Amino acid sequence: MKLSQLFTKTLKEAPADETAVNAQLLIRAGFVFKNSAGIYSYLPLGWRVLNKIANIIREEVDAIGGQEMLMQSLIEKKYMEPTDRWNLDVGYFAKGLEEEEASFVLGWSHEEVLTAISAKYISSYKDLPFSAYQIQTKFRHEARAKSGLLRGREFMMKDLYSFHTDQKDLDKYYEKAKTAYLNIFERCGLKAIYTLAAGGIFADKFTHEFQVVADVGEDTIYVNENKNEAINKEVFDEKGLKHLGWKKEDLVEKKSIEVGNIFDQGTKYSEPLGLYFTDEEGNKKPVLMGAYGIGLGRVMATVVEVSSDDKGIIWPENIAPFRVHLISLDQDKEADKIYSDLMKMDPSAGGEVLYDDRQDKAPGEKFADADLIGCPIRLVVSKKTLEKGSIELKHRNEKDFQIIKLTDISSSIK
Repeated sequence: MKLSQLFTKTLKEAPADETAVNAQLLIRAGFVFKNSAGIYSYLPLGWRVLNKIANIIREEVDAIGGQEMLMQSLIEKKYMEPTDRWNLDVGYFAKGLEEEEASFVLGWSHEEVLTAISAKYISSYKDLPFSAYQIQTKFRHEARAKSGLLRGREFMMKDLYSFHTDQKDLDKYYEKAKTAYLNIFERCGLKAIYTLAAGGIFADKFTHEFQVVADVGEDTIYVNENKNEAINKEVFDEKGLKHLGWKKEDLVEKKSIEVGNIFDQGTKYSEPLGLYFTDEEGNKKPVLMGAYGIGLGRVMATVVEVSSDDKGIIWPENIAPFRVHLISLDQDKEADKIYSDLMKMDPSAGGEVLYDDRQDKAPGEKFADADLIGCPIRLVVSKKTLEKGSIELKHRNEKDFQIIKLTDISSSIK
């Protein structure tokens, strides 16, 4: 991608109404555009990052048997009433201009919808277990949308749901989901901590969150550093500690950001919505369910919060918008050739290139933009280096640069 053709531009100053680091840097670098409080558009650079996060999620969830689908955004009242979640103030209600009352709500969770769908296909124990997921926009009424992409009113979410005959089978899948989640966050460059939490409006029992330690975090967790696990402040009581078998004095208090959660929902949704199966003895039983969520934009924002400096973003390689940021200082044709050669390479070896070919920008501006955008590798082409048959290479997460031979570019960035 040539930077001269990218329709977005970097900004020198952060928006006055944004205090969160993730919002300031993502807006300044041209990854997102703020439309309203808690509502952002993903611009080309941001959309590339979001898609890379989505692909990592797909790979890990598919590996544990998840089947991808897509459900509707408009959820009819008939689905939410049986579970008493229709009138919760978390939703945005939708109605026609001539209608007195809303009969639909913009989807903020899809347990009821998929449970109703599943009731049409599940009748026997032979139909179980199975799991299905989607990556879709969710809408939630956040009274105080803040912290940039960390707390929004409209956001992209992966929600996975699993269906089982008994608790043992659900527990087995729950552990698979836990492992998949830890893999996802690690691949996205985050150190997530498995955390005991409350169920809220999604489950009636203890649930688990995946928390990333960060000063900007809204959650308070108590970490058992020997286990790399934690307990959320909301369940930091005798019952919660007994459940884990921990003592208060062994835990360290930290601020953190929740990047994902998993729920053992039991029969909370299957019984009200009539999702039953017949077991081997012919007995009719309710299906047990689990739910597993990840906010893609929240993952993206959390990475920026924990992986950035005073110059800009420092993207982990797996989710960077481009792996290589190529800068031409003297508009030499050799830079065009290097760009062309890089683009022919296998993407994993450096074929994803953002080429700063702009002729109206000084070297200092180009370097500043490269640091702000935060691609892992920066290559600088200049007459001075070309005279020696060389190019400058610098990693975004390192202070010093090195001079390498033009013939060594491919091997140096693999």
